[in-house]
Amino acid sequence: MDIHEYQAKEILSNFGVAVPDGSLAYSPEQAAYRARELGGERWVVKAQVHAGGRGKAGGVKLCNSDIEIQDVSENLFGKKLVTHQTGPEGQGIYRVYVEACVPIERELYLGFVLDRTSQRVMIVASANGGMEIEEISANSPDSLVRATVEPAVGLRAFQCRQIAFKLGFEPGMVQQVVRTLQGCYRAFTELDATMVEVNPLVVTTDNRLIALDAKMTFDDNALFRHPQISELRDKSQEDPRESRAADRGLNYVGLTGNIGCIVNGAGLAMATMDTIKLAGGEPANFLDIGGGATPERVAKAFRLVLSDDNVQAILVNIFAGINRCDWVAEGVVQALKEVETDIPVVVRLAGTNVEAGQKILSQSGLPIIRAGTLNEAAERAVTAWRNDQSQATILRSTS
Repeated sequence: MDIHEYQAKEILSNFGVAVPDGSLAYSPEQAAYRARELGGERWVVKAQVHAGGRGKAGGVKLCNSDIEIQDVSENLFGKKLVTHQTGPEGQGIYRVYVEACVPIERELYLGFVLDRTSQRVMIVASANGGMEIEEISANSPDSLVRATVEPAVGLRAFQCRQIAFKLGFEPGMVQQVVRTLQGCYRAFTELDATMVEVNPLVVTTDNRLIALDAKMTFDDNALFRHPQISELRDKSQEDPRESRAADRGLNYVGLTGNIGCIVNGAGLAMATMDTIKLAGGEPANFLDIGGGATPERVAKAFRLVLSDDNVQAILVNIFAGINRCDWVAEGVVQALKEVETDIPVVVRLAGTNVEAGQKILSQSGLPIIRAGTLNEAAERAVTAWRNDQSQATILRSTS
């Protein structure tokens, strides 16, 4: 789960990381009022969306008066911000963060991520901030400083000092670096984050170390331990299909294809998508209904996939171990009777109670296409989709 910049800064501030003074606004008038509350002569207005590259896309503006803040905010609210991370559809702007300017002497990059290879938290830092980490890696690879943290002892002060000296900090600022690094690490570990990124981390002209921008991502599976973090979720920034799936306890990732997938098990779901591609089709989603799929859960999955207007065929691929094929078949029949649809549905069942499941499908009276293997199921789904599209084209040409 992603959160907004202002939320990440509030969290990091609670762990001892210095951040600029700022305030949230939900309207242009409120943004101007927030600037007057903050005081000063210059402010930055930042669109709050779950995406990087806001500055290049026009989502971060420097303002010299409250009138200018109101005008800038007027142009941001309700618009779609399109960055290299959002795709062409963009992200809606419904709130802005007004922040007091700080005098910047130097910009750095700081990130905490999970390193799958070492199974440790890895710190990635660079003396070149203000750029995406991909740009830094490509353009200034020698500036990158990496360190892994031993989980049994945590991030020690000596490691922080080593990083500080490698980044070129003067001795008088090392203690601020230690406090910042340890604060970020504590936030990462204590809140079950999967990423903490401060970019840029700036040194001001009066030698203060401040997190000028911040991003945090959290492990969805650990949110039950942190209700205060779960409450920070902003559904307006999420794919509505994925948001509906999460609310129903389904593992779903929306894609851009047209063949919907309903599968049990993440590995089988990946294999199903690959096989659809090999057969000449494009998967519309990744959907893992899990190991204990009841008929009701299968029906929920069906309704979710059918809610995507791009879906023009559905492939159900179930290998039942913990699951039961008759439960899945009942769910498919239940969903197709409740939700009227004319798109082709291909079902492949294998495993526990497969004969009972096949019998339920055959006696349902519904136009369900059955398949015995995954390759056969993918080929039939792609063929059915193409035939359906050909018939639609003929109908349009004759009307």
